[in-house]
Amino acid sequence: MEDLDLKQLTMAVRSIAEEKNLPEEIVMSVIEQAIAAAWRRDNGERDQEVRAELNVNSGTAKVFVAREVVDEVGSPAHEISVEDARKVKPGVEVGDVIEDEHEVSSFGRVAAQTAKQVVLQRLREAEREVVLAEYEDQIGTVLTGTVQRVEPRVVRVEIGKANGIIPQSEQIQGEYYNVGSRIKVFLKDIERDNRGPQLILSRGNEAFIEYLFRQEVPELETGAVEIKAIARESGRRTKLAVASTVPGVDPVGTFVGGHGTRVQAVMNEIGDQEKIDIVTYNEDIEQFIKNALSPAEVAKVELDKTNKRAKVFVNEDQQSIAIGRGGQNVRLASRLTGYELDIEQQAAAKPAAPAPRKNIEDDLMSAVEESAE
Repeated sequence: MEDLDLKQLTMAVRSIAEEKNLPEEIVMSVIEQAIAAAWRRDNGERDQEVRAELNVNSGTAKVFVAREVVDEVGSPAHEISVEDARKVKPGVEVGDVIEDEHEVSSFGRVAAQTAKQVVLQRLREAEREVVLAEYEDQIGTVLTGTVQRVEPRVVRVEIGKANGIIPQSEQIQGEYYNVGSRIKVFLKDIERDNRGPQLILSRGNEAFIEYLFRQEVPELETGAVEIKAIARESGRRTKLAVASTVPGVDPVGTFVGGHGTRVQAVMNEIGDQEKIDIVTYNEDIEQFIKNALSPAEVAKVELDKTNKRAKVFVNEDQQSIAIGRGGQNVRLASRLTGYELDIEQQAAAKPAAPAPRKNIEDDLMSAVEESAE
């Protein structure tokens, strides 16, 4: 690498700012930090306090080295005696800091390399900060991105200037992601690590479902209906407990939409393999548990409010429906209601004694007698 030419560097400020989409003053400050680092490399000591000022017009820079005014100098790189300091600036006292000024226009090869590394590293950091500031406000919203790479454990998605990942736990089970396809993702968090800020994205969480319904159900915005609870096993089933605040408004119907159009629009986004149950929320926990176990029909519920458990009795033909495939229905209903649910079979009622069978001839005879009368 050639010597570092400050004129070229000064001219580069604007183009770097445009290319990296950063304010010019940030780029300027990054380059000044690099000049200070390069000067320290060539002329100073590692922990000296050095700052630089770049003159854009002349393509030169001034470097200022701070030293503390002391009675007795222990380290000339960091300290200056009162006598010497007063020659530069009369009236200084012990404990004051004065700066030595140096004019620079170029650096040697090694220092130039240092400067280049500092510029690259600081620019990356500045870019990160800009990205963070932009996306920090969007945590909790849904963004659209492009699938960049599909790896065994994560899907990498590009969103504007930032990159995000959908970890395996946040993906919809059984969903395939094609490189280059555009997908909607919920911005869960921003993780700061050494490689830059990473957006943590989700398609498998409850909030993603809630957002999709908000797009389809305008009554949610007006407050006529509300979502009270959501329990989800992504890719398989979601249960939604909904309520209405306006008399006469059917909450379930509002969410389902005419001919199921609203719920279908949500399913088009998450995939038809995931079933969505929409049930009515009820302040009465017993009734809410019955609703939550839909489509199973519940005979009765015995509550243990202290331990938040409930015994749910169902008829024999309803037991497998209440439990669901792999226990899924009861598991989601438990999460929805906040109660641990135990499904038990209702004891079959004793069959009523059959009425004594009449002889068919007797029936015929009495019919004939009635008609003859």
